[in-house]
Amino acid sequence: MNSNRIKTLEPQQVDELLADGDRALAVKANVAMVQCANGQIEILERTVRDRVKLRPEFCFLKTVPGIGQTLALTIMLETGDIGRFAGVGNYASYCRCVGSQKLSNGKKKGKGNTKNGNKYLSWVFVEAANFAIRFSSRINSFYQRKKAKSHGVVALKAVAHKLCRACYYIMKNRVAFDVTKAFA
Repeated sequence: MNSNRIKTLEPQQVDELLADGDRALAVKANVAMVQCANGQIEILERTVRDRVKLRPEFCFLKTVPGIGQTLALTIMLETGDIGRFAGVGNYASYCRCVGSQKLSNGKKKGKGNTKNGNKYLSWVFVEAANFAIRFSSRINSFYQRKKAKSHGVVALKAVAHKLCRACYYIMKNRVAFDVTKAFA
């Protein structure tokens, strides 16, 4: 039974499914906690949506596969004015979507400050990458190609980096997402 089905169970259904009273009690307590948390999350999300002034790029961000209302809102609020970034590389670095290293004459001289940038944007783009892999066949094929050559986490971060770059241009030019440009 999947977790979404468990969340919809009524207490009497739990008793019917589980003969052990202790396990049934634990499941009922967990379902009650999840339902309570979901109710509070809905209240918080509704309040944030009502209070936030949406910028025009918000609608364009939602055209990206894997980015829904909550992730688009987080990107919009955490990024601020996109004009403050000199280029797409600066934005990707701020979002922690690129490696941090020090090079001199083509030789590695150490690692840079990996904690520099916005940790929330880093999280958002990894979440968006996970969803995009599931819902876009073109992005999934890019991910599978990368995964065949390297580790799965590296491939996921590559997808997150591409989504980050795409979102930069979406917010800067106020255009809809085009999967053929981002994942050629």
